[in-house]
Amino acid sequence: MALNRRELMAMGGVVAGLGADAVTAAERSTPRSAGEHPKGLTYATIHSAAGGLGLGMRTARGVLDVAAYEKAAKRGLPLTVEDVINKRGNLAALVAAINSAPARYFLAESAVRFGPVVSTAPKIFCVGLNYRAHVAEGNNEVPKEPVLFNKFDSSLNSHGGTIPVSRQKGSKWDYEAELVMIMGRGGSNIPKEEALSHVFGYCNGNDFTERARQRATGQWMVGKAGDGWGPLGPWLVSADQIDPQNLDLKCIVNGELRQNSNTSYMIFDCKTLISYISENWEIKPGDVIFTGTCEGVISGYPPEKQVWLKPGDRISTEISKLGRLDFTLT
Repeated sequence: MALNRRELMAMGGVVAGLGADAVTAAERSTPRSAGEHPKGLTYATIHSAAGGLGLGMRTARGVLDVAAYEKAAKRGLPLTVEDVINKRGNLAALVAAINSAPARYFLAESAVRFGPVVSTAPKIFCVGLNYRAHVAEGNNEVPKEPVLFNKFDSSLNSHGGTIPVSRQKGSKWDYEAELVMIMGRGGSNIPKEEALSHVFGYCNGNDFTERARQRATGQWMVGKAGDGWGPLGPWLVSADQIDPQNLDLKCIVNGELRQNSNTSYMIFDCKTLISYISENWEIKPGDVIFTGTCEGVISGYPPEKQVWLKPGDRISTEISKLGRLDFTLT
């Protein structure tokens, strides 16, 4: 699932066969676009015809394979979602390419193979107990401050991806459908009234969990941050298109609706979460924030009705305006 950064950069003629330090230096020397991020765009990470994972753009013409188009056109286009977030490459040319790129570089959505919308992140924050009904179903107390834990890059997974639970320790597998924020501007001590302007975009996420390991100690990480336990996608919708506190949120398991709520029911809304996190860490462009799940998780059922997820189960997260994220257990 990891992004093949060297391969993508080599396609643009920037670097080939360099070590990690040299790649970092090359990234720093890549021209950056001035001004704000483009408005009204929807991004993805896709398996590119140019090889490896690269930037995709959802358009009325289909999904533009930006990396493949850049390989031929050499317009200095950003090659990854991370490039766009960090304003590396010609963002104006990216917007123009939506209309000007030849039809052969556009794919039908049904033909696209997706990667995680971001494959690397400076930090991945997750929020627990952020919906009152979810707090109640677990017989927990309403938190006075956001409850935070973390995931890692290795947790990131994709639309259409799999989680090999049959090869991982645990048996009490559970879903958690969540709205996810991808940050576009950094900062510390960000005021609430400015916080949403720091968001690059929003996407579907699922905080996949193993409950026995989560509850084995007071620290949740071991039950939350396993490899592949953070599916994201398929789309990353620019922040200007989304009201994050008015989105329907659903989780569907094997065709059965299990979670059904709205982000308006968050205890700590998105701007509060950003401001709180920025008081404790400097937010960086590309940071990921899982905003918490609503009621309806398996662990909230009475013990006699808890039927844990198993290999073969298909889980979907569906959020209004963000599409549907599917993954399967193996």
